[in-house]
Amino acid sequence: MKRQHLRFRLLAFVVIGMLALAGTYGVYSVTTYSTRWFSNARNTRQQEAKSKVIPGDIIDRKGVVLLSADADGKRIYQDDQASRSSIVHLLGDTEGYVANGVETFQARYLLGFETSLTERVDGLLSGETHRGDNVTLTIDSKLCTACAKAFVSHEETRYRAGAVVVMNYRTGEILAMVSLPVYDPLDVNDNVKNSPLHPFWNRAIQSTMTPGSTFKIITAAAALSHLPDAETIVFNCTGATQPAGSTAFITDYNNEHHDNISLPKAFRVSCNNTFAQLALRLGDDALRQTAESFGFNDNFLFQDVVVENSVFPTKNRTPFEVAWSGVGQSQIVVTPLHMCMVASAIANDGLMLEPRLVGKVESPAGVIRYQATRKEYRQAVSPEVAHTIKGYMRSVVEDRRGTGTAAAIEGVPIAGKTGSAETTSGGQRVTHAWFVGFIDDPATPYAVCVFVEEGGTGGKVAAPIARDVFAYILQMHQ
Repeated sequence: MKRQHLRFRLLAFVVIGMLALAGTYGVYSVTTYSTRWFSNARNTRQQEAKSKVIPGDIIDRKGVVLLSADADGKRIYQDDQASRSSIVHLLGDTEGYVANGVETFQARYLLGFETSLTERVDGLLSGETHRGDNVTLTIDSKLCTACAKAFVSHEETRYRAGAVVVMNYRTGEILAMVSLPVYDPLDVNDNVKNSPLHPFWNRAIQSTMTPGSTFKIITAAAALSHLPDAETIVFNCTGATQPAGSTAFITDYNNEHHDNISLPKAFRVSCNNTFAQLALRLGDDALRQTAESFGFNDNFLFQDVVVENSVFPTKNRTPFEVAWSGVGQSQIVVTPLHMCMVASAIANDGLMLEPRLVGKVESPAGVIRYQATRKEYRQAVSPEVAHTIKGYMRSVVEDRRGTGTAAAIEGVPIAGKTGSAETTSGGQRVTHAWFVGFIDDPATPYAVCVFVEEGGTGGKVAAPIARDVFAYILQMHQ
């Protein structure tokens, strides 16, 4: 009998433990995924609320109303076509063509689901229609418009797809997030719907693309973190590196060769051979570990924005694939927003911040529902390593032999890294153009990522756009 009682007690403890775990996971799930569940297009509560609530306004950091509503709840965009088109992917549209825009992802505020019981009772007694909260974003709508104009003002990118992201690397605030091509949410015609460039796709946060040589920031960080003599190792660039057991070669752009070369110079001229050899010397584990310290292979669950996960491959890791990964190729993929975070981490002493898109939420009566604060995501690398790489990135733009000189502005300390990512599309070899960089000045702490789909080389195509964006940012601060 005693033995049976003991068994019942053990069973009871097991059941209680399982219920506790289930409850804990339930709380975690609600806390972590609630915004994503609520913003789902299948959420019937949200659809029902749209017919009964006048949505709150969406406002930019300078007080510009980006989206409002009339007495019937109909959404009203800005009058200027260029302005409303440049932020259409960021906000979303009334027809739901764009996924996870502010309109849907912040619906719990905009549709008044955070309104207190007292506020609801007061509204009923006054006979007023229920209004949602106003959401003030961290973005600058004029900067977004300038980013879109910069993209289409260059002949090489006028008819290309891509993205531009601008972040404050001290706070994590997103000041611009533009996906190209843009479209007018008030004129979604058949040309837009049938465009082969897929204008509804938000490339800033949804496109996971090969980063090419911009990933050399991470390979360099791995070397500086794991190899004591990283800066003094002399590599031999003959123009082609053949990893052991492979019949394929890794070559430099235009089959260039740099002979004996050190890491600082290899970074400046973006020598593929050096970074391939460096990856082999480091080994796959060290390279992957550093990539993961920058957020690769993590499940991004940021509070304000839905971002596709970036991947550093863990399968088929042959010597060739390891070497190819050091160059930012192989199966590595990343979004433009995440690459902007990588550049921001280097600028911010190795500390990567969570991207912020919502600055404040305020009720129609002026009650502050939410006020954003800076949130640390992770320490990607040590301040010492970040400082060294910052110097490398400065030389890419400021040294006349660097690959990013097209992003330079006289008298302005700009750091950067170009990328020309080789991949295939429709069975054809194509090259995506990248530039990531930042203004190395605490008075203007801004990082920029420019991505041009099938654009060609980063130094020739993406860097000039970055220069235009940097110039506009500096003009804003005059």
